[in-house]
Amino acid sequence: MDFSLTEAQQALASLTRRILADQVTPETLGPHGSGGFDAPLWTSLARAGVLDAALPSSVGGGGFGLLEQCSVLIEIGRAVAPVPYLSSVVQAGSVLTSPALAEQWLLPVSRGDAVIAVALDGSFAASDGLLTGAQTTVPFGAFADALLISADDGVYIVERDAPGVSISRQATVDHADAGLVSLSDTPGVALGDVSEQLRLRGALGVCAQQLGVVSRALELTAAYTRERKQFDKVLGSFQAVRHRLADAYLDVEAVRLTLWQAAWKLSEGLPATTEVATAAFWAAEAGHRVAHTAVHLHGGVGIDVEHPVHRYFAAAKRLEFAGGGATAQLLNLGGFVCG
Repeated sequence: MDFSLTEAQQALASLTRRILADQVTPETLGPHGSGGFDAPLWTSLARAGVLDAALPSSVGGGGFGLLEQCSVLIEIGRAVAPVPYLSSVVQAGSVLTSPALAEQWLLPVSRGDAVIAVALDGSFAASDGLLTGAQTTVPFGAFADALLISADDGVYIVERDAPGVSISRQATVDHADAGLVSLSDTPGVALGDVSEQLRLRGALGVCAQQLGVVSRALELTAAYTRERKQFDKVLGSFQAVRHRLADAYLDVEAVRLTLWQAAWKLSEGLPATTEVATAAFWAAEAGHRVAHTAVHLHGGVGIDVEHPVHRYFAAAKRLEFAGGGATAQLLNLGGFVCG
């Protein structure tokens, strides 16, 4: 196994970082807890070809795979960029593979004209092709043009404007992008039993974003401790502070190692359930520890919601609990290992 990034990964990550650095600013993000989807940024990523990773080869896809997609997600995490790349590209692109569905949904996504949200944890039931049920806090549900819905007999894609669809906007810890999705006798297109595929890619994508978040949070904290002085000494010169930063570095590297191991196995079509669960545990556990380290070492400004570090704290906490938290991940992992 070679963990070196491919040329395509490096180029795509570099391009994404440049775009995000230019366009993701405190002004575009708005006040804490607001916004949640940056449509102009989504369009810019599309124009640069970053969203072409959603397309299968049958409709002119660029040949970008899961590893390249993870590289983009890491950069999105580093910038805490409010774009639905995980759901619209990584997850939807893996199941909407027929030429008709790809042309209907993935082509608009690749042009920055559509958003697809994913609802896998609701109480949806299907009867004669009609869906009924609800799920709260669906990521990017408030802005979705279509939704991938996991029902009791498989996954369906549902149009936002279909009969019986109701979406109420909700705010989470750091954004206002989520939606309460309710369906009542809503027609959908059946995609088959692909919920596990969506779950694995979703969990892996959260790990990739968390790697970007904690990496950047650690960089900001290390820079701050090199400049901030207490008792006429640089904060980073204190042994306890150095130990805290060293522990955070090890946590970040644990996320990186387990992420790429899981991503490689999943991209090769190999069994990767245990590896994804391992990566998810480290994303949750390290996300918690690094986020708190960043806030603690920044002192009073670390709890100011207007300070840049707070964006990373809130994003890390959201991603930490996206899969239920570290304890839930350990229980999942124990079940896989013990059979």
